[in-house]
Amino acid sequence: MADLEKALAEIKRGTDEILLEADLVEKLKLGKPLKVKLGADPTAPDIHLGHTVILNKLRTFQELGHEVIFLIGDFTGMVGDPTGKNSTRPPLTKEQVAKNAETYKEQVYKILDPAKTRIEFNSSWLEPLGAAGMIRLGSKQTVARMMERDDFKKRYNGGQAIAIHEFMYPLLQGYDSVALEADVELGGTDQKFNLLMGRELQKAEGQRPQTVIMMPLLEGLDGVKKMSKSANNYIGIGEPANEMFGKIMSISDDLMWRYFELLSFRPLDEVEGFKQRIAEGTNPRDIKIALAKEIIARFHDEAAAEGAHQEFINRFQKGAIPDDIQEMEIAAGDGIGLANLLKEAGLVSSTSEAMRMVKQGAAKLDGDKLADAKQVFTVGTVGVFQVGKRKFAKLTLV
Repeated sequence: MADLEKALAEIKRGTDEILLEADLVEKLKLGKPLKVKLGADPTAPDIHLGHTVILNKLRTFQELGHEVIFLIGDFTGMVGDPTGKNSTRPPLTKEQVAKNAETYKEQVYKILDPAKTRIEFNSSWLEPLGAAGMIRLGSKQTVARMMERDDFKKRYNGGQAIAIHEFMYPLLQGYDSVALEADVELGGTDQKFNLLMGRELQKAEGQRPQTVIMMPLLEGLDGVKKMSKSANNYIGIGEPANEMFGKIMSISDDLMWRYFELLSFRPLDEVEGFKQRIAEGTNPRDIKIALAKEIIARFHDEAAAEGAHQEFINRFQKGAIPDDIQEMEIAAGDGIGLANLLKEAGLVSSTSEAMRMVKQGAAKLDGDKLADAKQVFTVGTVGVFQVGKRKFAKLTLV
């Protein structure tokens, strides 16, 4: 019973909702490996840490001895998941899906044990369904039920088009669970409708309905918006180790615990020990370093993690300027103001950002703070300009 409680605590770690938890407990009590499914349409193969939250949970099940199935939706990827979309998404070609699927497999194996991971492609059972099978599948639900989906409802009320094939997507995802006889399916909170469809279709086929485990969306570096490339608040798992280290060290102390909960594989009692150490006076920075090194070692290796740590010490704690900074020439004309100079160098996205960074004391020249955003620099000026902790450029004004 103690082992069951410990396993359940690790499974529940960081989850948003489990439907139904009592049902999951009964399945775990059977003492048999459960079939745990995670489906992914290969539409965005460049994975960031936000995407790994759910993969980490799959890894937890793997370590507990359960059968992990990573399902690549090569068939459904050509339909397009309508979740969260305000317009019909163009379907991918077979060639695009195949290419993205291979990239996906390479990346997920940085988290999952390849020897213990079963890779499936849903085209193997969805293509044989044929027209007659699709019609039978379509008869399992009503239009009214589909319109209960929040995104469909919003698009309909807003006069935005909904293609007929988009209604099929939840049914196809649900049928995946039938074909695999899944005991558990993982998904994000935005996938609730689709995940529950799997339960409904399994009941209709006389199967025991799967337990649905929904994981939250990870906050990005700003601690507010969900991690995404569009918000530029993400950490890509393929980024250089030094860049990953600097980004992780930039998160707030409060957000650090969220990352420990959702991204770390350290036991829960060890994380509690970290909290106790901080309460007793340990600098949160030292605990954050441990988190950064763990994540970097996972996606690079231990040597890269140690090297990134040393680089961080050299660059930020000792105030050193990196050796590999960008060098460029900037046309100064009769003189160029600091705000415009920083923008031209690509160190900021706009002059208003430049003025804000100067006001915050985040702009420097050769390590010295610059206090006036209107300061003019003339032809012949040469120096290392810096904005924030990670943006450097050696500029020559011509």
